[in-house]
Amino acid sequence: MKATGIVRRIDDLGRVVIPKEIRRTMRIREGDPLEIYTDKDGEVIFKKYSLMGGLADFAAQICDTLNKTTGHIAVVADRDTVIASAGVSRRELTEKRISPELEQLMETRQIYVHKPDARPVPISEENEKYHIAVMAPILSEGDVLGSVMFASGENGIAMGDMENKLIQTIAGFLGKHMES
Repeated sequence: MKATGIVRRIDDLGRVVIPKEIRRTMRIREGDPLEIYTDKDGEVIFKKYSLMGGLADFAAQICDTLNKTTGHIAVVADRDTVIASAGVSRRELTEKRISPELEQLMETRQIYVHKPDARPVPISEENEKYHIAVMAPILSEGDVLGSVMFASGENGIAMGDMENKLIQTIAGFLGKHMES
């Protein structure tokens, strides 16, 4: 755990304000759920809660199936990190923070298909080797929970209508699954 040097008091309603700098760094937005942990030393730890985080094993199976079926790199991300990938070494993408560009694309709630003349959009801010070829946001009850993508490496791969529809189908399925 890293000390920030910031001290905050609890108000009479038991509230604590998380400083803007920390919210920005940790990508905590208004309305984001936080999980609260305690330990025997009296520490209270706030951790961003991800509904998609509980689906990591399921998402990994989906990615493996998509990769085996299509031969493309398959990726599932929540709003902050890549939770599953297949077709690349696990440590290259999985558990890496998503790029700000991907975060913005998800917020549009639109399908994204990379155009050959456009600037490539990296999946992770830590590894810009992999770019989005096609992406569909995972929507549940109107909220963006994450996205499903096919990725391309440095060479770039053009995706067709079949890959586009497949990604949309998986994103729709995961969104419905999260509602139940």
